[in-house]
Amino acid sequence: MSELERINPPQLSPPTGFSHAVRAAPGTLVLLAGQTALDGAGRIVGTDVVEQFEVALTNLLAAAEAAGAAPADLGKLTVYAVDVADYRRNAAAIGRVWKRLVGTDYPAMAVIGTTRLWDEAALVEIEGVAVVS
Repeated sequence: MSELERINPPQLSPPTGFSHAVRAAPGTLVLLAGQTALDGAGRIVGTDVVEQFEVALTNLLAAAEAAGAAPADLGKLTVYAVDVADYRRNAAAIGRVWKRLVGTDYPAMAVIGTTRLWDEAALVEIEGVAVVS
């Protein structure tokens, strides 16, 4: 029997080939799949990196919550950006989105530039690891 529980909240786009979150028994480690700005119907929403970051982070937090993790439990995030220069130009606005949705605590983070993401219209993707007690 696996010590991992796969969690796919119904408000997120149905996953194909991945799980939105994986919780390790007895519930201390939650692995969060990369989230883009997909709406519940599987369409990318938002026209710029700030709007897409907000939707992607909201999706990540929904997956975390469904696995029993709160925003404060986020220990590590990786942000993939198709245009790192654009991400940096918008860092202040992205920071305001972060503070509104998560607060002032920051996990270990990295931003990685990539030529494109799985969803071609996606500008940003966020994956993470949460630790819950």
